[in-house]
Amino acid sequence: MNDSTQAFRAAYRQHQIGAHYNGWLHLAFTVSMASLLGIACALQLHQVGAWEWTAIPLTVLYVNFAEYLGHRYIMHRRRPGLGLVYERHACQHHLFFTHQRMEFDDTRDFKVVLFPPVLVMFFLLVFGTPIILLLQCIATSNIAYLFGTTAVAYFLNYELLHFAYHLPPAHWVARLPGMRGLRRLHTGHHDQALMNKHNFNISYPIADWLFGTLSRRG
Repeated sequence: MNDSTQAFRAAYRQHQIGAHYNGWLHLAFTVSMASLLGIACALQLHQVGAWEWTAIPLTVLYVNFAEYLGHRYIMHRRRPGLGLVYERHACQHHLFFTHQRMEFDDTRDFKVVLFPPVLVMFFLLVFGTPIILLLQCIATSNIAYLFGTTAVAYFLNYELLHFAYHLPPAHWVARLPGMRGLRRLHTGHHDQALMNKHNFNISYPIADWLFGTLSRRG
């Protein structure tokens, strides 16, 4: 770790991470809230028709594009009213974790990767609920709740994959099938020379591939 990264990490921990912050509780909150909401949506399903199951792949594509667009055009570009999102991501996360130093030092560093609880609730409730209600009106209840179940599962998948990319490379999770390639793509995104140009998908590089922003450097 170079001196500037080490100094930034020390300053961030001192000024941005409260003395009572617990990384494991933060992770448990994210996993439990997403799991409970996903299960709640799944329990609403009843006699799903064959064509209704198409809501799952369509939702995956939708949220993959939303992930890409939000990351590229909000987290990496300052927008009116969304400056705090840009600041937290481009000016904090990307200085705390560089392509040369991607790993957590300890559990308090979880705060720099996981979404704050208020944003978790925003994504899962404020962002998702109107779409579920709209789909109930224009499609079917099964499609609406398949959307909810899939979107919540994708969000949890997003958070856990991003968390895994910042584990030590020797960790057993980092050695799971497919993880090395995905981690390499995200490591490339943390290169200051590439972060505004390539690899905006945190999970699976579908939109990156379609929009020509996929780079395998890393």
